Amino acid sequence: MSATNPVYVSLEFTPNPNTLKYSVNRQLLKSRTTANFGNAVDAEKASPLAAKLFAVPGIRGVMIGKDFVTVTKTEEGDWDIVHKSTSQTLEDHLNRDEIVVNEEGMAAEAHAKASSGAMAAIETKIKEILDQEIRPAVAMDGGDISFDRFEDGIVYVHMQGSCAGCPSSTATLKDGIESRLRDAIPEVLEIVSV
Repeated sequence: MSATNPVYVSLEFTPNPNTLKYSVNRQLLKSRTTANFGNAVDAEKASPLAAKLFAVPGIRGVMIGKDFVTVTKTEEGDWDIVHKSTSQTLEDHLNRDEIVVNEEGMAAEAHAKASSGAMAAIETKIKEILDQEIRPAVAMDGGDISFDRFEDGIVYVHMQGSCAGCPSSTATLKDGIESRLRDAIPEVLEIVSV
C-alpha cells in the first residue's frame, strides 16, 4: 500500500436504513471473515480502525469485512456527520497503512472460548451451513450472522452489520435461514437472534 496506490472508498446503501457499507480497494482482514464491534471498549482491545470509528459522534456499531466496513448509527446520529467522518477516517487510516484488526489476539480469545467444551456434531453442522451458505449472502449487503449457541432445538445467532436492526432481517432469519437449517438438521426447531 503505497502512495502510488491510493485508497478508494465507495459508499453502498444497505437494506438497513441505519447502516451504511463502505467498500475499499484494500484487503482489511487476512484470516477472518468479519470482525464485529458493538462498543468502543471491545474495539479498543482489538481494532485501531474500529476504535477511531467509534470516536465519530453517532456511531453505535462497526463491522469490518474482507474489503468493506459497515457502520451503524444511533437513532440520533446525523448521517451527514457520520458519513463524512467515516469516509475520511477510513482513507486516512488505510493510507497510513495502520493496523486494521489485531486478528491474532482475536483468534486466541476465540480459541480459548471454544476449547472450554467439546462442540457437538449438530453445532458443527450449523456452523458449516452458516459459514458456507448464509454468511456470504448476507455479507453482500454489508451484514453478517454469527453462531452463538444451540440449546433445546433453538439456534441462537448474532445479527451484525447491516443485518442488526434491519427491518427485513426477521423475514430473512425465519423464512430463509431457519428453513435452510431445519431442512438440513432435523434437531433444529427454531432460530433466534440474540
